[in-house]
Amino acid sequence: MLRTDSAARAGAASLWLPWLAGAPLVLCMTVMALPDVGHGQAVAFRGLYAAAYLLWTLPLAHAQRWLRRHTPWLSAVLALLALTYLMSLANNAAAQWLAVRWHLVPQYDWRRLFGGLDGCWLALIAFCAIHAVVDHALALRAERERVGEALALAREAELRALRYQLHPHFLFNTLNAVSTLVAEQRNADANRMLARLADLLRAMLERGEVHEVPLAEELALTGHYLDIEKIRLGERLALELRVGPDLLQAAVPALLLQPLVENAIRHGIAPRAGGGRLQLHVERAGGQLQLRLHNDGVAQVDAPAEPHPAIGLRNVRERLARLYGSAHGFNFELAANGDCRVRISLPFRPVAAA
Repeated sequence: MLRTDSAARAGAASLWLPWLAGAPLVLCMTVMALPDVGHGQAVAFRGLYAAAYLLWTLPLAHAQRWLRRHTPWLSAVLALLALTYLMSLANNAAAQWLAVRWHLVPQYDWRRLFGGLDGCWLALIAFCAIHAVVDHALALRAERERVGEALALAREAELRALRYQLHPHFLFNTLNAVSTLVAEQRNADANRMLARLADLLRAMLERGEVHEVPLAEELALTGHYLDIEKIRLGERLALELRVGPDLLQAAVPALLLQPLVENAIRHGIAPRAGGGRLQLHVERAGGQLQLRLHNDGVAQVDAPAEPHPAIGLRNVRERLARLYGSAHGFNFELAANGDCRVRISLPFRPVAAA
């Protein structure tokens, strides 16, 4: 659901901004009244016209917005000209009534209503022009905010969909490993793997829907997954983890490492008879956080020229693109002997303290 507070702010601003922009008109009225200071009631009449101008702007703004929404522009212009003319006539009527009360003129003269309208009428027309410009600018800004909000919601939905894509893929692989252990009558190992799986799923649920987490939290979650693989592979899986100083609070995408580690183990290390080594190095280079993952693999005799990317790799690549755009780097290298290297660079920033 899109927010409506921006629309409410735009509606309020469409009233006071034209008033503020029209303030020079009141100032001009005041300056024009200066030569009349000391000449009878001239200043009072100038004050009357200035106060009437400010009073008329409120219904005039509402009328202008209604006309803009419900009538063609030419009809709206003609209607506003007629409306401001009637307002000017009303000002003259009030001024002549005061003149009669103050005995400045002998009697009420209807013909005087249609004289000297230029100052008041032109001021109201100028306000309409100012209001039209401000209202149009506010409408454009509100539309940009709505578009930005819609794009943000779409991006949020895409990121959530990509994260949810990982869960069934990971569960399928893990439960398949449990099934293999049961078939091999390694029941104790299967029970341990299920317990580690429960720990991992609990950690995922406690994390919530955030898209970035501290590196320390991501390493801990990946550690749960590595415990599962260590049960299956035992000594065949060798791990090397090296994290630079003061990087544990660096922001990284949630579920960044687990699919990369899973891909490295299942497609690289597990097929090797003697197992292999998985290396993860994290360091900072200037304003970038750099993650390097290397794993041993098995040579592919008939590997295609452009292998179809695994779900985990493709998912990580797409999430990085949506989170960081051109500010990130992702490089995947598959050597002829099956060894795999993944290099990722992200903008370095610490996670704000809760």
